[in-house]
Amino acid sequence: MSLEVEGLTIEIQGRRVVDGVSFTVPDGARVGLIGESGSGKSLTALAVLGLLPDGASASGSIRWNGRELIGLSDRELARLRGDEIGIVFQEPRTALNPIRTVGRQIAESVRIHEKASKRDAAARAVAEASRVALPDPERIVSRYPHQLSGGQRQRVAIAMALACRPRLLIADEPTTALDVTIQADILRLLLTLVRDDGMSLVFITHDLAVLSQIATHGVVLEDGRVVEDAPVSTLLTAPSSPVTRGLLRDATATLWRPGPGAPGPVGGDPVGGAA
Repeated sequence: MSLEVEGLTIEIQGRRVVDGVSFTVPDGARVGLIGESGSGKSLTALAVLGLLPDGASASGSIRWNGRELIGLSDRELARLRGDEIGIVFQEPRTALNPIRTVGRQIAESVRIHEKASKRDAAARAVAEASRVALPDPERIVSRYPHQLSGGQRQRVAIAMALACRPRLLIADEPTTALDVTIQADILRLLLTLVRDDGMSLVFITHDLAVLSQIATHGVVLEDGRVVEDAPVSTLLTAPSSPVTRGLLRDATATLWRPGPGAPGPVGGDPVGGAA
């Protein structure tokens, strides 16, 4: 299955915030949307699942496996969310329900999309918690979000997004709120799961160093427009846009460092080995 975005325009109360964005995500590809805050990358991703904020409207075309998504009812889009397309948000503390156990939240999409019994869905929640390397999954599924660390909450969010084995995962800056060590662990986990399931990935970030770890192709946005669309190796070594050159200068480079022996996207996968 492939995602095709063509001429996407988003307006909020008459103000154009995304202007004619086009890109494709072929089956199994890992594509990054990168840009500074306010560039339109998160709004572009939210438009795919019909999750734009109140007052926002989208035009143009978003096709998933040939099916036009713009104009679908919320009920029709709800059938896709979590089933064919999963999403992981930047801050799991706000994405997770504070008054439900994490196990119940992981199990919810299984019950909705796979019509699983409560007992079977609970067992799946434990299995999914184990799959994302949460410690002592039988115990942790009975806990509430506030009882977990930031990295554990993000693993729960990933388990929720992938429980029904979607064909496309959208990850909206999922490591920004984490420290560098946990950030690297989450990136390796995501890459491993994407590979194992043969999923496509849209990864949103403002950090080119992070992008180099997870994606093989990058779409650079500025003020709601695409300014560069190229392999990540090209963005790192021969950027054509002043925006991309600025992102390269500003890259934290804590996870990717140029030089002999350094991991990087040139000639192979961004992250070397599964975690």
